[in-house]
Amino acid sequence: MALHEGRVAVPGITLESVVEPTSTLFPLAVGEAPYDITEMSISSYILQVSRGIGEYVAIPAFVSRAFRHSGFFARKGSGIEDLSDFSGRRIGVPEYQMTAALWMRGILSDEYGVDATSIHWYTGALDAGVRRERLELALPDTMQVEPIEEGETLQALLQNGAIDGLLAPKPPQAFLDGDDRFQRLFPDFEAAEQAYHVKTGFFPIMHLIGIRKSLVDAHPGLPLLVYQAFLEARDIAIERLRKVWLGNANRLSLPWLNASMERTLATLGPDYWSYGCSANRAELEAVCRYSVEQFLAERRVVPEELFHPSVQET
Repeated sequence: MALHEGRVAVPGITLESVVEPTSTLFPLAVGEAPYDITEMSISSYILQVSRGIGEYVAIPAFVSRAFRHSGFFARKGSGIEDLSDFSGRRIGVPEYQMTAALWMRGILSDEYGVDATSIHWYTGALDAGVRRERLELALPDTMQVEPIEEGETLQALLQNGAIDGLLAPKPPQAFLDGDDRFQRLFPDFEAAEQAYHVKTGFFPIMHLIGIRKSLVDAHPGLPLLVYQAFLEARDIAIERLRKVWLGNANRLSLPWLNASMERTLATLGPDYWSYGCSANRAELEAVCRYSVEQFLAERRVVPEELFHPSVQET
């Protein structure tokens, strides 16, 4: 936001800022690519790097990170009691290649031994609208990934028993409304996510920043300047949150902000929102592995391929 609002500048660059929801922005980033600098899905970006396509080269500014245990849902009465029960079931996900799903299938595989090929996947809108894959998939015949009909939603399919569970990037509206057919598989998801971090060291990277390759070719110093600006913007955001947390009057409408901040620091440490390739190498290796294991990337990408050389070790 500091970049969008002009409080942080990129030296020698005039920014015209455009804010779009990710549902609009991410298909544009892998398609028409209208922006010179853009937020991107790391899953889509890895897929494009593996195919040798795409208009952008990334910098390791991870503007979105999110734990995902809160997004595993099952239909009550389906016989699904934990994630190991997902094997052989009909499971909905808005897009097979979306980053949240990439991480959640990684958790299924690494932590519960459930392979993506053992599930019949249904893709489409979670609880409203229309959702389609933003990139064409090249899945093997062993994979079952089926788009739902236009006008259907994954939420409704779970309610009527057509599917057994969901990988949801946000809680389905019916669950929020109290529909008792929805069962969250990790009711205390914060504890599960903390345990996952302690075991793996991961705070799942969702999005990164891409810069148009033609601009980088013309201005090789641009990626480092942009990366430094995003570091400054991140530090401003973190410091603002710290001041809110420690202020005499709570400026966020969250009654237990103090407790959440203290738990975050105790579990993740002071650099809980780290940028950079080296600091996140193990996590980047994992997400690259997930991409090829789940038949998205055409080959195993290594972290160094993702980022411009000038920001590899910054």
